[in-house]
Amino acid sequence: MWSRWIPAVAGIALIRLFPPAPDPRWPDPVAPYREAVPLLLAGIAFAAVMPLLGGEPAYTVVKLALLLGVPAGVFLAARRWPPRWRPGPAPADAAHRWGPALPVAVWLVLSYATPLAVPASERGADVQTGDARRRPAGRLRGERAAGGGRWLQTRWESLLGRWPAIVLASLVWAAWHVAIQGTGRPGADLATVVVNHGVLGLFLGYLWSRYRRMWPLLVVHGAVNAMPVLLGL
Repeated sequence: MWSRWIPAVAGIALIRLFPPAPDPRWPDPVAPYREAVPLLLAGIAFAAVMPLLGGEPAYTVVKLALLLGVPAGVFLAARRWPPRWRPGPAPADAAHRWGPALPVAVWLVLSYATPLAVPASERGADVQTGDARRRPAGRLRGERAAGGGRWLQTRWESLLGRWPAIVLASLVWAAWHVAIQGTGRPGADLATVVVNHGVLGLFLGYLWSRYRRMWPLLVVHGAVNAMPVLLGL
């Protein structure tokens, strides 16, 4: 547990040292609901149906439908019936553009270059022997999921505030991993993903909320997927 919690808490503390992105204010609470509710329902539906999919190709098809198709439909509807609100733009100053580099770098060092480092994955040996079928595609699907969680978070921030939205998005994102990494014991599996992926979701969500930059999220999520394999090479 501490191998996830200590790097995440250190990263969150460092994020607070840099100026935050301006907190947006939306005058119309109805329009955010039009986008926030469908995105939340799609995220919950994906977590609920994943244990029933039985692997590929159903997993990819359902993921594309719920985590790409539903957001695309929401955004097309927003273009046809424009809301009276807009998410605030990302600040353009250098502090917000490059400020995430320090917390991300510290998180990387604590997670993979200290005694807290996760064990090397046996997939590294599979890569060396050529037995790594379908794994690159799995990594790319993971990056799309990270972006989907931030779409959900942004809309709910306008309704609930920063930290309630971050917690909500983190719990939904964590629940997606039950079917992927579960052992068949629902209670223990849910607790495991909340302790491990939920706290990582807090770090990712706070990065997004303060800076509104996607590259730090892609670096962190990519490292989570790739570093155990690279360490095992």
